[in-house]
Amino acid sequence: MTPQSRVFELRSRLARRLGLLSASGLVLLAATLLAMLVVVFHAMAQSWAAVLRGDPTHAGAWSLLGVSMALCAVRLAGVVLHTSPGPGGIRLPRQAAESFYQVIDDVAQRFGVAPVRNVWISSDMNALVLQRPAWGWIGPIRTHLLIGLPLAHSVSPAQLDAVLAHEFAHLARQRSGMGAQGAHLRAWWARVLDEAFENFPWAADWLERQANPFYRDMLRLARVEEFEADACAAQVVGASLLGETLVEIGLKARFLEQDYWPRVMAHSTQFPSPSIRPYREMGLGVAAGFLRRESVVEDLSHYDAGGGSLPLHPTLHERLRALGAPLRAAASDETSAAVAYFAPLLSTLSWAFDRAWWEETREDWQQCYLDAQDDD
Repeated sequence: MTPQSRVFELRSRLARRLGLLSASGLVLLAATLLAMLVVVFHAMAQSWAAVLRGDPTHAGAWSLLGVSMALCAVRLAGVVLHTSPGPGGIRLPRQAAESFYQVIDDVAQRFGVAPVRNVWISSDMNALVLQRPAWGWIGPIRTHLLIGLPLAHSVSPAQLDAVLAHEFAHLARQRSGMGAQGAHLRAWWARVLDEAFENFPWAADWLERQANPFYRDMLRLARVEEFEADACAAQVVGASLLGETLVEIGLKARFLEQDYWPRVMAHSTQFPSPSIRPYREMGLGVAAGFLRRESVVEDLSHYDAGGGSLPLHPTLHERLRALGAPLRAAASDETSAAVAYFAPLLSTLSWAFDRAWWEETREDWQQCYLDAQDDD
């Protein structure tokens, strides 16, 4: 067995163990809720019997117990029944982007998984496969593919194929059949723990001691899953293209975070409302920011992206080293995937994201403008 296969076998063991742990915790809480409800009904029945006997003292005591237990049950039910978030963004119907759906179908066929029918365009510099039960907590698992518009502006069609290969590798190796149910249980248990910290602060120390091993192993699992998805995707699109894509995404993400968005927000000191639409201009902004690619390439040796600020993911250097791919950017920018696949939709998509962005940043923008005016 190769070192790589041993690591991926570790992923399977971790996934099974954490899935069983999550299922056990959820069953225990469900049993606790059921026991609470039994106590509530028993207390109410005893209270009513005491009323009929003309014993107000016992009636009040049983009523107090029933009401207190009911309140505790409601609080615990709120923790347990916290549903997973749905996909965010704009639903992309097949007839609006037939060529992109064909690419998705082709990638799914290469990985031997069912085609994804639910595709969303988001405002994030990211792509991910989201799976959730049809009815919130239970039901058939529905798969959603989210593609960030900034990501589509940042990569070529071939590089977007590599991104899709990575996401479908997650489906093929980790999120199909019982693997999808296991991932759902792990995510559900993680939400339960997070909600428990919020709702029961008095038990935070005890909860932290109990939850830390779970969180630690979930972190290990997430990192191993990324390496496994990279290895599977590299078998389909090639390690060179995948490595180039990871570098390209890292560079463009850094540009947007450290250059593009600060320049957009700098306008807040001069104008009470934005004078530009950042999502409409993003494609041009990304292209203009990389006209001098040689200066960007020289800076690659000092850059570490893809997980430095997000510990659930390995760093760019770790992923490239595992792939055996060089730290090298593409020689030149090609037509972006956004233009290749979504050209007729770009004005509509950007308008929707610009409006949402303005609503989200309105208060901070106007406060920055007022502060600048006061300084003058």
